[in-house]
Order: sequence, then structure tokens, then C-alpha cells
Amino acid sequence: MSAIDREEQELLESYEKGEWKPLDPDARARYETAAREMFRKDRRLNIRISGRDLDRIKRRALIEGIPYQTLIASVLHKYASGRLRERDDA
Repeated sequence: MSAIDREEQELLESYEKGEWKPLDPDARARYETAAREMFRKDRRLNIRISGRDLDRIKRRALIEGIPYQTLIASVLHKYASGRLRERDDA
């Protein structure tokens, strides 16, 4: 078995102590439906942005380990849902 980090060790200990409880089937179905709806892509958007901005976005996506289109969609989703906040040091 490979070494695990502190967070993984805490999760493992919590599970072994029996602190985890299964979701009731109705709650699980609600969460699955909500997740499916959140990630459903049913519209196309074409935008023009500067090459410099796109390069920065691609670099950030690479650091995050996700496709740059996914990063852009995530940022737009957070903005649309009111969860994107400006940093104070900006």
C-alpha cells in the first residue's frame, strides 16, 4: 500500500471508527439529480478573448489539472450563482 497523506489518514480513521453513515436512498437520488443538473451542458457560447488571457487561463487549468474549458465554465457558473468573490488584494 502506498503512503497516504494526513487528510487521507484522518478520513480512514473516521471511517474505521464507524463515523460514516450511508445516505438514505431518497437523499442519494436527490443529490445525484442535483449533480447531473449542475453539470449538464445544454447551451453553446462563443466568445472572443485576448490571447494573453487565454494563455493565462490555460496555465491555471494545467495547474488545477483540468481542461481549460472546464475551468472557464466553472468560473462562469460561480459568477452566475453569486459564489465568485473578488479578492481584497486585487
